[in-house]
Amino acid sequence: MNNFEPAFDYNKHGLQYSSHRQTEPEIAKHINKALGDAKTVINIGAGTGSYEAEDRYVVAVEPSAAMREQRLLKSKCPAIKASADSLPFDDGSFDAATAFLTIHHWPDIAKGLKEIRRVTRGQIIIMTYDPDALTVFWNAEYFPEVIEVERKRYPPLQLIFDLLGNECLTHEIPVPLACVDGFQEAFYGRPEAFLSREVRSGMSAWGFIPSELQEVMVGRLRDALSSGQWDKSYGHLRKQPFFTGALRLIIAKS
Repeated sequence: MNNFEPAFDYNKHGLQYSSHRQTEPEIAKHINKALGDAKTVINIGAGTGSYEAEDRYVVAVEPSAAMREQRLLKSKCPAIKASADSLPFDDGSFDAATAFLTIHHWPDIAKGLKEIRRVTRGQIIIMTYDPDALTVFWNAEYFPEVIEVERKRYPPLQLIFDLLGNECLTHEIPVPLACVDGFQEAFYGRPEAFLSREVRSGMSAWGFIPSELQEVMVGRLRDALSSGQWDKSYGHLRKQPFFTGALRLIIAKS
């Protein structure tokens, strides 16, 4: 079983990733609660180290050299070069496993989840997006091309449940207004952020859209902001403390 879209090339497009993608404390609270009393954690597709618990022993796995180099700026644990579908660890090596906004990048989701279960004694925690809830966010109106890209990339939640096999719990994750993790929904009340190419570069979906088309898409939002149309429809979000969109936390028990 391979992925739904070609993989995003982080070695090419992710060189400034750590500047825009940080650990959001409000989201981290949900993750730390889900980890329970786990003392050893394997973090798959670890990127630059966001959401890695500092009070536990974490082993990070990251295939991208660009991502591993940026970890040196903020993460206490370096990452080994490996991928989800081939983990160089013995069976049951870790108390828990995490995978944060990474599963849609895996070339073989089924094999990756099987490997993670093999090396994990306890719970598996996956943060992902529900592809059926992507249109809840207003960018579906201004950036339908992005929604189409995202819908093809994110696996259905039921597929993840079926592959994990064990009892799974799903939690909707509210995103705070000043979210410091620069994914799409982080800017639900700060629409001007999308006008910045640098900000958009921290969102992998935009990497699949040609620059010329991006300018057309951003132009729609720019015009709506200038005319006041965006604020007429969505201005209340500028002061809304949390937004619940498509972000989900899946917890698979042992």
